Amino acid sequence: MASAADQMAQNISLAKFAKATDLKKRLWFTIGALIVFRLLSYVPLPGIDPTGLAALAQQTKGGVLDFFNTFSGGALERASLIALGVMPYITASIVVQLATSLSPQLATIKKEGESGRKKLNQYTRYGTVLLTAIQGYVIATGLEAGGAVVEPGMLFRVAAVVSLIGGTMFLMWIGEQITSRGIGNGISLIIMAGIVAHLPTTLVNLLEGGRTGSVSPAVVIAIILAVVGLVLFICFMERAQRRILIQYPKRQTARGVQADRSHLPLKINTAGVIPPIFASSLLLLPLTITQFAGTAVSGDSWWGDAIITLNQYLQHGSPLYMLLYGAGIIFFSFFYTAVVFNPEETAENLKRYGGFIPGIRPGKNTEQYFDYVLTRITVIGAAYLAVICLLPEYLVSALSIPFYLGGTSLLIVVNVTMDTVTQIQSHLLAHQYGDLIKKAKLKGGRMR
Repeated sequence: MASAADQMAQNISLAKFAKATDLKKRLWFTIGALIVFRLLSYVPLPGIDPTGLAALAQQTKGGVLDFFNTFSGGALERASLIALGVMPYITASIVVQLATSLSPQLATIKKEGESGRKKLNQYTRYGTVLLTAIQGYVIATGLEAGGAVVEPGMLFRVAAVVSLIGGTMFLMWIGEQITSRGIGNGISLIIMAGIVAHLPTTLVNLLEGGRTGSVSPAVVIAIILAVVGLVLFICFMERAQRRILIQYPKRQTARGVQADRSHLPLKINTAGVIPPIFASSLLLLPLTITQFAGTAVSGDSWWGDAIITLNQYLQHGSPLYMLLYGAGIIFFSFFYTAVVFNPEETAENLKRYGGFIPGIRPGKNTEQYFDYVLTRITVIGAAYLAVICLLPEYLVSALSIPFYLGGTSLLIVVNVTMDTVTQIQSHLLAHQYGDLIKKAKLKGGRMR
């Protein structure tokens, strides 16, 4: 049976949306911030030669950098100020979260509440600057070696590194502003906007291939049906839950003595879209360096040959790349689930308020039961994420289909869209509840 909140959500109309002024302000702010992001992707680094850059982009086409380029909304192939996107920030966040789990000092800072969160955010920003500087210098040397720079030299490298740091930090700030003043998670929305920006080009190339005969019409139809089926499957899995029955002590009501019951919903995919983003970010950090380093070095030296060989083994869709990417997804599924849901804390809270699981003793036994259930549904969630992200990538690569919107991109777009729509519904429900409270106060005043 649908709850009162679900029934109210179904009754939401455009008229309610028009009256929610705060929600409209948040939506306009989010749209404006994403427009700024898209405009920045067309601002090139100082000293870039457009002709040489186009030739270099053609040389590196088809490699792992195409995947990175999709996440940045095409900013990488244009060598723009935000060529690195938010990937250094995400990588720094991963390092800080892993360090928090391993270091007692950082774990103590995390428990300090808001002040501890601010300290950890500051460490993340420092890490972002460091990673952007390293990747930026490698990109600058790679652009020089590829003939995409008008006047190569140390001046260009310094200018490129400073520009890339400024672009990434500004993009990180925009993401934080969207989260606090807009709708949805800012960083995830920025990544989704970059992916969506490539969607029209991908569809046009696919349909053009079907028109010219380079791609069979049956293959085009199969791809479209597969994408639709994949989207429906992602929506189903993201809504899937394992509900644990929670019972509270009996209390006296108008209907007699009754026991309160509720459910604790545990999502099958508790970690959401974080594991693919974290795994791709951590994998793209060294691959970006080796890709541009391979451009900068000649094949005469042994280490230059080693870098070029490594790039070949780690091509997008290669077995080694798929293995590392899948392992990263599974690891971060378990890691982030452990960060989000604490069985010990949840069991303690239930015990404090008198709640218990029927047939399970409160306290330690409840904690073990939560850990038992969570481990098993996380296995399902991790397997689902790995299949969604890896199987389409493998099929596109093995069959040489010119369709570059893979499972990871679809997962991010669908997941972020669902989260954003849920937040919009929450704001509309809050506005609707506010109207009901005002009406109740007015009726109460008239009755007096």
